[in-house]
Amino acid sequence: MAAVFSVFFLFIFNSAFSQGDGEHKEEKEGFNAKEVIFGHVLNNHEFHIIGSEKDPISIPLPVILYSKQRGLEAFMSSRFHHGEENYRNYMMLTEEKIEELHLDPEKYNAQDIVAVNEAGEIDPSVQIYDISLTRNVVQMLLALFIFTWIMLSIAKKYKMGQGVTSAPKGAQGLLEPVIIFVRDEVAVPNLGKKSPKYLPFLLTIFFFILINNIFGLIPGSANVTGNIAFTVVLGLISFVVIMISTNGHYWMHIFNPPGVPFGVKLILVPVEFLSVFIKPFALIIRLFANMVAGHIIIICLISLIFIFGNMSAGAGWGTAPFSIAFTIFIYMIEVLVAFLQAFIFTMLTAVFIGQAMEGDHDHGHHEHENGLPDVPVMA
Repeated sequence: MAAVFSVFFLFIFNSAFSQGDGEHKEEKEGFNAKEVIFGHVLNNHEFHIIGSEKDPISIPLPVILYSKQRGLEAFMSSRFHHGEENYRNYMMLTEEKIEELHLDPEKYNAQDIVAVNEAGEIDPSVQIYDISLTRNVVQMLLALFIFTWIMLSIAKKYKMGQGVTSAPKGAQGLLEPVIIFVRDEVAVPNLGKKSPKYLPFLLTIFFFILINNIFGLIPGSANVTGNIAFTVVLGLISFVVIMISTNGHYWMHIFNPPGVPFGVKLILVPVEFLSVFIKPFALIIRLFANMVAGHIIIICLISLIFIFGNMSAGAGWGTAPFSIAFTIFIYMIEVLVAFLQAFIFTMLTAVFIGQAMEGDHDHGHHEHENGLPDVPVMA
């Protein structure tokens, strides 16, 4: 898939770059690697399928805006014509407009929608609440729908006896080993007797992250797990579950570590208290950084073709085989990373929950009648 799209993009971009009315215009409208990279990695109001940023083939998404002064507005993002036109006194910012209007880049970003007056100038008196269905939101909802549909259909088959009295078939046979793996290698070793209580949560975050990771590998789709807002929400959910699982013994070891001299406690207690918040923060940053890095590397490798192509056609064609080969290699690694990051997030969440329940006398002593192995709790 990576090879086919790479070659396809090669011909599309080459034909686009060959158009122009002079060397000066071609140089001015040359390939902008920064624009392409951030256009694919960041959120957007459309699904960019193919083509340049100014003349793409894309799927527009609904724009939903609310302000006290103007009320509720809803329309398709295609009304902005990729940021070239205003609509209903609203403007979609682009990198060019931010530079042209001398806007503060720390306050305004590309794809932001701002209110303008009749003269087309930004009206700061109108405060906008943007609740649009961006591509990250739409793809996340789509992944949630597919995830729910697959799990409910599999559960229905189990209720009918398929996979219980007979061998599992289809999606059952594919997902059952994964579910057993999460149960036996993640939940039971870390949570012991209480693993059945937390297993639905662990399976949910594992499959939800995995499905979004796989969707992000499809060319033209959104990299949802490479969005910091998405990972922050997952991290906060895990943080809440960890805090609910704590007990008095856990907090006593944080604020009054036994067997530690008083002078050492003055240093150790603040560090241990900060670690309570560092754990979910590590989950957030690890998933975000790993998923966004792979996409950037892939886009950078493809961009090398057009960067060298701007120098000369021969350099562009000479670079293409190497760029496409490395792109396929990184793409295969990204498939592995998609599964690995879902597993790591789930495993660390289970470890942190197990640490929060440390000191529970029933935790770590697994009754054989429950069918759970006698495995010590991971510290």
